[in-house]
Amino acid sequence: MSATPVRPGLVVVDKPTGPTSHDVVARVRRLAGTRKVGHAGTLDPMATGVLVLGVDRATRLLGHLTLSEKAYEATIRLGETTTTDDAEGETTASAPVDHLTDEAVREALAAQVGEIQQRPSAVSAVKVDGRRAYQRVRDGEDVVLEPRTVTVHELTVLELALPDVRVRVRCSSGTYIRAIARDAGALLGVGGHLTALRRTAVGPFLDAEARTLDDLADDFGVVPLGDAARRCFPAVELSADEAVDVRHGRRLARPLDAVSAVFDPDGEFLALYGPAPEGSRAVAVLV
Repeated sequence: MSATPVRPGLVVVDKPTGPTSHDVVARVRRLAGTRKVGHAGTLDPMATGVLVLGVDRATRLLGHLTLSEKAYEATIRLGETTTTDDAEGETTASAPVDHLTDEAVREALAAQVGEIQQRPSAVSAVKVDGRRAYQRVRDGEDVVLEPRTVTVHELTVLELALPDVRVRVRCSSGTYIRAIARDAGALLGVGGHLTALRRTAVGPFLDAEARTLDDLADDFGVVPLGDAARRCFPAVELSADEAVDVRHGRRLARPLDAVSAVFDPDGEFLALYGPAPEGSRAVAVLV
């Protein structure tokens, strides 16, 4: 580990294909010189793209960042169903796709847009009675997860060359892109799975600013805590008296419409505060 730990903040990693999100966290812990590193939402080993990590006190922000809207680019292969709904699983069924029209494919994908009920893959990280679903599957259990409500704000077809369809998706946290591939394929009667996935955005953090692990090894840096807070939450400038109250975790008389980042008169980020009766209350104090 580094002898001089870095300051608290967020690291926007461009995750490569292969490593798990935990592998990336372990590497960043070594680079940052601290074990206090966490992530704001996992990516499958096959997936690439934006993985937002928190270092030191910034880990307290992560639970709130996981609720951020996300964006992806993905390739769906129609005509094949797999055990994992992606290319890492075993093929369980195949069907011809030469009879499918472009219009039918677009309609099946359009049916995945909006507020929908989506059943996560059996090998997802969803917990069932305290254990990850994928671990139960590895242990030989037959796992069928309950559908959950997710929102797909936008799904754009970028390229359609059967059996493959390349799409761009903007969605709520908790949406499984491989489930979109599975369900669109099922609607068409031919099955489907994901062959490529890249996350292009987590909230305001875009893949254009993401850095590879090799980049970070050469020059490790973070998005400072205050800058990250201003990008992710409404910013509220406090009076000196209010700042004292916040440093002690006390409620404020100031009303807030949403969870907000609060700053002292010198611009130091102090905490996240949220709406409460007759004012606002601490959600996460960072000082």
